[in-house]
Amino acid sequence: MNAGQYRWCELLLVFFCLPILAYFFRFYLSNWLFPALIILMAVCTFLLLTDPHFKRFRLTSLGQFSTVKKRIFTSFFAGALFSAMLYGLLNQENWFSFPLDSTRQWLILLIAYPLLSVLPQELIFRSYFFHRYKKILPNKTARIILSASVFALAHCVYDNWIAIGLSFGGGLLFAYTYAHSRSLLVCVLEHSLWGLWVFTLGVGEYLDSGLTF
Repeated sequence: MNAGQYRWCELLLVFFCLPILAYFFRFYLSNWLFPALIILMAVCTFLLLTDPHFKRFRLTSLGQFSTVKKRIFTSFFAGALFSAMLYGLLNQENWFSFPLDSTRQWLILLIAYPLLSVLPQELIFRSYFFHRYKKILPNKTARIILSASVFALAHCVYDNWIAIGLSFGGGLLFAYTYAHSRSLLVCVLEHSLWGLWVFTLGVGEYLDSGLTF
């Protein structure tokens, strides 16, 4: 098995087989999914830091933030306004219910979510994925689409299509941002903005099965 074949096998095993396996055993593994995310992040971080071809500054610098910041904030504010109006019409009783009914938990989420959920996900699905599989996926567009696809697949443990759809849409945004900014921190910022908004608005009910954030 050559290096390219090995990485294809690794990609299929880690990003396709494991999420599908987790879906079928989600009720038995509910208390282990978050530790598994942290362990996988640690493994991916180790592999990146021990790879002489990986540029470590991509983990700590803002990269080409200036080239993507206008799009990030414009799309977020437009999307937040549209989603607030739409969700208010469709499900008014849950509109902003989380910060109103569970203010303490919401404030904790504002701090914990970016550090304990967004950072591991972005390191795995963006920094690691883009670098590790660049040779077998030299086309940047292909990497963006596949990154978003496996990111959505990882959310199948929530057992609803809304979570998968939201994750795929978000995955496309975050992967596109990483491809053009080459910065983990910029992706963490964008992911945190959208993720916290989803929970604040009330749509987080579709991403809250007691498994992870």
